[in-house]
Amino acid sequence: MGGGGIWAKYVNDFKARVIADGGSMESPSCAKSDVKFLVQNPEPVAFTGLLNDYSGAAAAYSLRLLDNTYSGNAIKVRRSLDNAEQDIAFTNNELDTASLETFAGSGDAFVTTWYDQSGNTNNASQTTASKQPKIVSSGTTITDNGKPSLEFNGSSSEFTITEISLANYSNYFVSSVSDFGDSRTLIGKFTSDYYQVLSGGSSFKSNPGGTFTGFNGVLNTQFLLSINRDTSNVISANKNGSSFGSTFTTSTTSIIRFIGQANGIWRYKGKMSEIVLYSSDQSSDQSGIETNINDFYSIY
Repeated sequence: MGGGGIWAKYVNDFKARVIADGGSMESPSCAKSDVKFLVQNPEPVAFTGLLNDYSGAAAAYSLRLLDNTYSGNAIKVRRSLDNAEQDIAFTNNELDTASLETFAGSGDAFVTTWYDQSGNTNNASQTTASKQPKIVSSGTTITDNGKPSLEFNGSSSEFTITEISLANYSNYFVSSVSDFGDSRTLIGKFTSDYYQVLSGGSSFKSNPGGTFTGFNGVLNTQFLLSINRDTSNVISANKNGSSFGSTFTTSTTSIIRFIGQANGIWRYKGKMSEIVLYSSDQSSDQSGIETNINDFYSIY
């Protein structure tokens, strides 16, 4: 049967069970029972998250656990019934929707804080009730492609974060899991820095950077977007793991201050489950990051 790999594990595990039984094998039927147990009950694989495999994020927001060393909560929510607030944690490495729905009751719930899992404590927050994205509607968790998701209304929903200067003024990487209901900004700041879907999804614009005309998105359909600016100042754009364009920019600044809006007027309408930002060139890891994200969300 071979001298290594999974069979070596079964042999060693079986040896341990024999020792635990007193050092002798009681009978062939006992041995058969032990082997059957070991095959049907393998030792669980330890969980590793996106940030364990690809560390160094400037900020990371998600409704799944991204780092096995992160012990904080996923979000803080406000329920519509009485405006009480409560932190919602992870269970089995995903958002604890049971606790979320118990807290929300039959009403709605809105996210006041989306916690940063990067270790930089750059939490996304919104204290104004009318600007808080929704996470529960009439007692049921809002989902996108079967996973919990925050719903931005396109007119007021937004988060504020501590200003991030992406890339030490030179290179960066941004990934997001979202859909869109029209042409809106995913992230940006007051003035001209932003990343937004344009023209009903036909194109995407990174500013500074340029317009990528091959985006070809479909309204209300979840997608994985990743934007990377490398050390040669080339911005490359991928949708669902495939390139839809690149451009060169000599601009030395790219500032992010908000999730869901830019310039005070371009607001995001759609559902968002995850957004991760690196202040470094991730071109060598871009494929691996996209695979990790898609393995969880099954987007493409």
